[in-house]
Amino acid sequence: MTAATTMAGALLAVQAPGPAQASSSSTFTSAGNPVLFVHGYTGDASNWNVMADRFRADGWPSSHLDQWSYDWRQSNITTARQLAAEVDRLLAATGATKVDIVSHSMGGLSSRHYLKNLAGTSEVDAWVSLGGPNHGTDSANSCFDASCTEMRIGSSFLSALNSGDETPGSPRYATWWSPCDMVINPDSSVSLSGAANTRTACLSHTDLFLDAVVYAQTRDMINS
Repeated sequence: MTAATTMAGALLAVQAPGPAQASSSSTFTSAGNPVLFVHGYTGDASNWNVMADRFRADGWPSSHLDQWSYDWRQSNITTARQLAAEVDRLLAATGATKVDIVSHSMGGLSSRHYLKNLAGTSEVDAWVSLGGPNHGTDSANSCFDASCTEMRIGSSFLSALNSGDETPGSPRYATWWSPCDMVINPDSSVSLSGAANTRTACLSHTDLFLDAVVYAQTRDMINS
């Protein structure tokens, strides 16, 4: 992070992707949902270039792949409201009735707030969290942006978000966490009660959206 340099550096240290693509066992069908990608702290839409290209190679049309950007410094509550508007825009543009959300890191928090508090469960079929600080991370202790302080373990934002049902409504929820993710501490922060929680190979925080195996698992989950 900037006044948070350590975390920002870790999040932006995007590494070269591994194998071009895992073997495909799931492809887009006419009944498929558009995918809305939500980046994390210090990120932007380009974080998803590799994954979006893999979706395209598996048949998803570009019109159904929304690499959305937002101001990552603002509260996740503000981002959630903007996300709600983006979902409505994407549904109108594609004619779909529901979207699938694929989030990385902090992107999981605004999208969860949208689902829980802004009636998002009626518009989302599947929700994915790649390395999300769903129960906080000690990496956020050195930063002071509104969004980052909300990622601190025990923050009022997270306490409210995790109260009651962690996976509300009808959407299908899934998380992926890595034992080698040095940004999300503790590792157990990612998993949610009621979600399909998957441990990956030894991947860095940014490898989670670059890895071909995680991509294939994500694709198959949202397309099931």
